Amino acid sequence: MEKGNTSLARTRSEQLVETVAAAFKSPSNNEAIAVSDGSSVGTLSRKSSKRLMMAASPGRSTSGGNKNTHIRKSRSAQMKFDLDDVSSGAALSRASSASLGFSFSFTGFNMPPDDIADSKPFSDDDIPEDLEAGTRKPKFQTEPTLPIYLKFTDVTYKVIIKGMTSTEEKDILNGISGSVDPGEVLALMGPSGSGKTTLLNLIGGRLNQTTVGGSLTYNDQPYSKFLKSRIGFVTQDDVLFPHLTVKETLTYAALLRLPKTLTKEQKQKRAIDVIYELGLERCQDTMIGGSFVRGVSGGERKRVCIGNEIIINPSLLFLDEPTSGLDSTTALRTVQLLQDIAEGGKTVVTTIHQPSSRLFHKFDKLILLGKGSLLYFGKASEAMLYFSSIGCNPLIAMNPAEFLLDLANGNINDVSVPSELDDKVQIGNSEAETRNGKPSPAVVHEYLVEAYETRVADKEKKKLMVPIPLDEEVKSEVSSRKRQWGASWWEQYTILFCRGIKERRHDYFSWLRITQVLSTAIILGLLWWKSDSSSPKGLQDQAGLLFFIAVFWGFFPVFTAIFTFPQERAMLSKERAADMYRLSAYFLARTTSDLPLDLILPVLFLLVVYFMAGLRISAAPFFLTMLTVFLCIVAAQGLGLAIGATLMDLKRATTLASVTVMTFMLAGGYFVKKVPVFVSWIRYMSFNYHTYKLLLKVQYEHTTPAINGIGIDSGLTEVGALVAMVFGYRLLAYISLRRMKLGA
Repeated sequence: MEKGNTSLARTRSEQLVETVAAAFKSPSNNEAIAVSDGSSVGTLSRKSSKRLMMAASPGRSTSGGNKNTHIRKSRSAQMKFDLDDVSSGAALSRASSASLGFSFSFTGFNMPPDDIADSKPFSDDDIPEDLEAGTRKPKFQTEPTLPIYLKFTDVTYKVIIKGMTSTEEKDILNGISGSVDPGEVLALMGPSGSGKTTLLNLIGGRLNQTTVGGSLTYNDQPYSKFLKSRIGFVTQDDVLFPHLTVKETLTYAALLRLPKTLTKEQKQKRAIDVIYELGLERCQDTMIGGSFVRGVSGGERKRVCIGNEIIINPSLLFLDEPTSGLDSTTALRTVQLLQDIAEGGKTVVTTIHQPSSRLFHKFDKLILLGKGSLLYFGKASEAMLYFSSIGCNPLIAMNPAEFLLDLANGNINDVSVPSELDDKVQIGNSEAETRNGKPSPAVVHEYLVEAYETRVADKEKKKLMVPIPLDEEVKSEVSSRKRQWGASWWEQYTILFCRGIKERRHDYFSWLRITQVLSTAIILGLLWWKSDSSSPKGLQDQAGLLFFIAVFWGFFPVFTAIFTFPQERAMLSKERAADMYRLSAYFLARTTSDLPLDLILPVLFLLVVYFMAGLRISAAPFFLTMLTVFLCIVAAQGLGLAIGATLMDLKRATTLASVTVMTFMLAGGYFVKKVPVFVSWIRYMSFNYHTYKLLLKVQYEHTTPAINGIGIDSGLTEVGALVAMVFGYRLLAYISLRRMKLGA
């Protein structure tokens, strides 16, 4: 009977194998399938005894078309399964429950059959698009890069808290030591407020090094600006432009960050390679999206952020909580991606808040922080053994990450109390040190810090003293003081200009803004319908219209430009920290890319108002009026940029702009004819005043020498004043950006 069951199971399993083999069979029929015999059961590896494995190599035909050569290049597929499992029917049930694993060896890689048999099978966290693709390009992350060994010893960091009457120092990090080598993933774990992000920013070169204590080296060299081009840093918040597509975002990053030695076409190809490597090909033409714009999913957005950094083939990759807000499957794929990146010779450091057990086992090294102190540093796989050695064992089955975070919080519910700690509490016997008969979190934290310092710290510090296995020439490469820009100044300007146009065209051509301008123009045209300037009363009415035009196109651009730099502060900080471009190139591109869009709506406005209101119907006055309005807009924009860049706070900037614009409007020469001498200087700082005088000159220079007490002269003074404002306000904005601490 048992023999019959074995035969039945073998028959069904062979049918399953044949079905799978037929599904992946190449047209040239060059694949051979080998099924392991029962005699080989004892020699099967652990992986092959658990899964049915298949390795397919399509092969690549040579120019000569030799069939035998083709067969030799194409490694035959190998299939193995445990006959003991087959006899019990387990193999069949596992195959039907998606435990069937496939491992592909693609064209161009000459892998021995033994390696194929032991290669890693596909699991549920592999990207499904890879199966659907007939061929796959070699991994982008495997390109050679400068190996960087990161070490930090007794690192401390303090912040100064300024109060009303006194200042005090607060310790954020207390003597943190650790290291991570190329090919490894180091996880920084700890509860909220334990100093994970601060430590990541510190070792990533994002904090002011003057406030840092201890030793921090990259290939035994101190931090230098050269490392900015070797470091990828993924922030916790996804800082991306919402109206750019995935492809545009990565292409602009490639054009700005990749070396000058690559051509534009090579940089664009690199961006496409990263898109396919990250599995983003299906959404490459979808907008990123944001709070008010629908776009890609959270997992895709996170992969775009990672792609922005790995596109430069960095030696060091830092990530701040890359799995936050993602579901467990997406988080697992993200961490698997980090493993793949590390396997390419990169050094990967990531903070992680509360990983699942599957995520936890994918890390090579672990740093556990609690209240800024080091509770554990070592291999992630040995963390549970270490805490068991000091008497901390989980009393129930739980996720290792949850157990470690409970300890870091001082929570020892469901955790055995170490005898040393229990004795200490019994001796103290104070209610302050116990909670429900167990040690308080402060006592637990003190015990864990002391245990690590006495048992492990010295041994780990000795390991950090061992010199790294690199030549002095390679070590010295990271100490270069020269910045490496990916593009020339002009290329940076043109790239940023095009990016600015694409990003903001949606805002400028929104129906809300167009409706606002056109409706105002129509209302003005109806109120001043065919006004007559031949009579004094009609002249006064038209002067009122001209003053409103000067005020409207002074007010509107100011409150548009105020938001420019405060809204882009996070993006500017991120990109400047990575040395993507010079600040001067960004500033000029940002201010000039607004001009074409800003000057379209005034044309529509004047086309409606000018002819409905019956102003001078002649080509010269019309175009001079348009040029005057353009000059007013550019000057008003400069004021808005200066206020926004100086304050970098929207509430304060809006308040200051309201007061300033109102003052300029009142001093514009229409409401008050005779201004007291001690405040008359305000009038000459008002772009409304100069614009109003120029508009009066264009319309009435042939009829009257003065209107409402304002003399009509050559207009050169007014033009000179507006031009000075155009450049003066922008210079003030640029200086404010230069002085601003982008990381603050």
